Amino acid sequence: MSVFLVTASSQMGLVRKNNEDMILVDDKLLRDDEIESTIIDDSNKTTTIFAVADGMGGHQAGEVASGDVLHSLQYFVQDLPAGMSVSEFTEVMMKWFDNINMTIDTKGRINQEMAFMGTTLVGFIHYNGRFYWMNCGDSRLYRLRDGELTQVSTDHSLRNAMGSEEPSNIILNCIGGGCQTSYLDICEFQEEVRNDDVYMLCSDGLNDMIGDQDIETILNLQGTASALIHAAYEGGGSDNVSVIVVKVEMI
Repeated sequence: MSVFLVTASSQMGLVRKNNEDMILVDDKLLRDDEIESTIIDDSNKTTTIFAVADGMGGHQAGEVASGDVLHSLQYFVQDLPAGMSVSEFTEVMMKWFDNINMTIDTKGRINQEMAFMGTTLVGFIHYNGRFYWMNCGDSRLYRLRDGELTQVSTDHSLRNAMGSEEPSNIILNCIGGGCQTSYLDICEFQEEVRNDDVYMLCSDGLNDMIGDQDIETILNLQGTASALIHAAYEGGGSDNVSVIVVKVEMI
């Protein structure tokens, strides 16, 4: 049995006028809100999921994109049958991704006010006793183990592709957004998730404001999602910022 000790928060920041981020904590969707929760994943529970979506687009369309994607994901994973293999689980998640990407892209094409709306997505999933992560865009998944912070996901960004001199806000992959090709990285953890691991998911409103060393320090002090967001505010708070901190306990 796995127990997840969770803190999560999604906030507007100090500069933006609306929050285009949204987060999913198991069966709860949050925007401009925060939560602290203990989630018990036992034999009666097929799937537990944590996800962050960072929306983009004019006329508040980013809010629509991130909300639509996480609402869809919430209900999709709740209905997953038990007993799928790694390949079967990966296949159904890829089919979901293709469908929601088409939905968001089409919605942006037929409604001018939502033109080119899109969203990133990063997720941490426990399904049928196995752990998976997934990513589309530049929202991030980190792991803290034995005091050391490691980025698990890979940024689908121009900076990551071309070098650190490139602008940090140009992404090469997203759901919708008029991307020529959109894709989802989804992987079972090659290395077993360990007792007392801490996993942190965030939008770029966190890691653009504070560095990995600061994130590591705060998490090592058992810092919460709210503590990380406070640090991002101290760093300027120029973007929406969403954070989920998950400590894994094996019982």
